[in-house]
Amino acid sequence: MAVTRFAPSPTGYLHIGGLRTALYSYLWARKTKGTFRLRIEDTDTQRNNEAAMDAILEAFNWVGLSYDGTVEYQSKRLDIYKKYIQQLLDEGKAYYCYMSKEELDALREKQMANKETPRYDGTWRPEEGKTLPEIPEGVEPVVRIKSPNEGRITFIDGVRSLMNFECSEIDDFVIARSNGMPTYNFVVTIDDALMEMTDVIRGDDHLTNTAKQIVIYEALGFNVPKFYHVPMINNPQGKKLSKRDGALDVMDYKRKGFLPEALLNFLVRLGWSNGDQEIFSMEEMLELFDPENINKSASSYNEEKLLWLNAHYIKNVSNDRLCKELEFFDCYLEGHDKKEMLLDLSKERAQTLIELQEAIYKILDVPTSYEAKGTKKFVKEDTIKILEIYMQTLEEVKDTLHLACDYETVTKPFIEKFELKFPQLFQPIRIALTGGTQAPAVYDIMAVLGYNEVKSRVFTAIERNFDKEA
Repeated sequence: MAVTRFAPSPTGYLHIGGLRTALYSYLWARKTKGTFRLRIEDTDTQRNNEAAMDAILEAFNWVGLSYDGTVEYQSKRLDIYKKYIQQLLDEGKAYYCYMSKEELDALREKQMANKETPRYDGTWRPEEGKTLPEIPEGVEPVVRIKSPNEGRITFIDGVRSLMNFECSEIDDFVIARSNGMPTYNFVVTIDDALMEMTDVIRGDDHLTNTAKQIVIYEALGFNVPKFYHVPMINNPQGKKLSKRDGALDVMDYKRKGFLPEALLNFLVRLGWSNGDQEIFSMEEMLELFDPENINKSASSYNEEKLLWLNAHYIKNVSNDRLCKELEFFDCYLEGHDKKEMLLDLSKERAQTLIELQEAIYKILDVPTSYEAKGTKKFVKEDTIKILEIYMQTLEEVKDTLHLACDYETVTKPFIEKFELKFPQLFQPIRIALTGGTQAPAVYDIMAVLGYNEVKSRVFTAIERNFDKEA
């Protein structure tokens, strides 16, 4: 059973890269009947954003990633971190460093001038036979951990296989700042250890942190979890994803009319695959996902694929579900006597819920104007007369007109009788009913609107002469 976590910092809204990491961690925990935890890394009090914290929880709720237990907040665990910092100090595995910022800056400049990698030089590291400098006045010390000076730090990464870091590349890094606040690498290690994480799935921007965290694990005698470092999501040009490319707040996707199933399906395929399969239900994700199969190379964001997936889910979720989703966009269909017919008709071409809403309104809203280009092309000298005769034909059988096929039964003989081509009748009717020439099948529109509304709109268009003289 895997124990995994997602641990965002509330310094900004949850973006899709973070959601993908959360999804992978969630799937692995659920597949193995394990535990999935949510931890908010909010020790950076200057950068924390309460609205962003709420947005993270809102996003989790929207996409349906349930976590176990309560949300853990690092800001409420400071006493725990300080206890372990003190333990390392007491055991001689960490020490106070009184080097000032100015001294550190000067050291880095000197090392860079000598083309050396900038690193702390161990001035305050206690060692046998070494005399430490006199403690300066007015300098609040940081706490540094004693990193091993020799050898390698080695671990097996589930994505990248064997990873080696030379100990000489890792200096005695700070684990507590001069104000007593523990640093990121320290608190992450303590939390993952105490929460008994078995698998840590995260972005590969954390890869270089892993060696430092292993130093802390080993200094405290904690078990080291299995790491999986997931490559980044790039834009189609192979560069870092920006807001323009799709690096949006997760809730922006809801506001843009995407269904959570489509977004999760899209994200699971950005870095993982099961052959050529594109459509994955949550059940299939849980059955098939294995972090060992995460791709080693970066993935590319493809908005067309996301829209294609969203269109698939819009067509396949229930109409009751679509009704509820559309309420977010102030589109209320509950109680409409042709709700099912209207949704079945409108969702065929919709890639987003916004497009679905627009398609519905295009049918339900009485047109206030008529497309000039379509009117010019399809409304001819005899069009008004044809429409009047056609409406009289419908009037005679209006009580039988309920479904699209009912209108078709009446209309086909009419077209044959007057030797018309379909566009001669249908396009003027489509313009009269919706205002334009791009709309679903006329029979379907008439069935949704009902005879009385069809009659009203057609005769309004006739009275206005399709606004041809306006």
